[in-house]
Amino acid sequence: MKFIGAHVSASGGVENAPVNANTIGATAFAMFTKNQRQWASLPLDKMSIELFKKRCLEYGYRASNILPHDSYLINLGNPDAEALHKSRKAFIDELKRCEQLGLDRLNFHPGSHLGKISEEESMRLIGESINIALKETSSVIAVIENTSGQGSNLGFKFEHLKYIIDLVYDKARVGVCIDTCHTFTAGYDIQSKSGFEKTFNDFERIVSFKYLKGMHLNDTKKGLGSRVDRHENLGEGLLGIDPFRWIMTDPRFDGIPLILETPDETKWSREIQLLGSF
Repeated sequence: MKFIGAHVSASGGVENAPVNANTIGATAFAMFTKNQRQWASLPLDKMSIELFKKRCLEYGYRASNILPHDSYLINLGNPDAEALHKSRKAFIDELKRCEQLGLDRLNFHPGSHLGKISEEESMRLIGESINIALKETSSVIAVIENTSGQGSNLGFKFEHLKYIIDLVYDKARVGVCIDTCHTFTAGYDIQSKSGFEKTFNDFERIVSFKYLKGMHLNDTKKGLGSRVDRHENLGEGLLGIDPFRWIMTDPRFDGIPLILETPDETKWSREIQLLGSF
């Protein structure tokens, strides 16, 4: 079974996210548990936590249908010791917030080497960061998102994801999220049927579908291998509709949150309906 939704607003309190998801007909959703562009945030209010859980129950959202995202400021591969410590502290806080809300996974961008250390050195820092954070928490899965590879961002190769996973001690608490826009612009041709099949056969061989804990379904404004991250609404970009039809009819993508991050939010309801019709 497919669970489809979008990254909805939690403005005014996390308890509003399930309401916003239900309004657009979503059976899954993503959210931020705090302001994604600030380091510090107030602790979650007890009333907000209870109302969030109540509304998820009311609208039928289980933890496995929800894919919270951490702050964009966090860089778990930062070569600067002080900045790395700050990122690790913030990441632990994000995991603990998910635990408070009864959520079982947290999506994050792996990190960037900033041109100061090698990819391998930065990925070792990312692996170390995940291990530290998991030791400080008890249940939430750290879900690594693949990237376009823009700038010095890591995670644009399946081999990067595998490298980081191999460094994590508790394999039950690490996973990946595949973004369709990022995958294509990183150089994986999922636009053609043969390319789509090769890409996800390679994913199974290198990473394994057992680690897939969510997907971001986005069309793209930029071309194959451009290494530029620019989302587009479904069918309005260079990917077209076919790759999304293939995902929706492929049982390998069952049972995980399939999340829209397309730029025109007014189209989310229609996009959810479209995906559900395949």
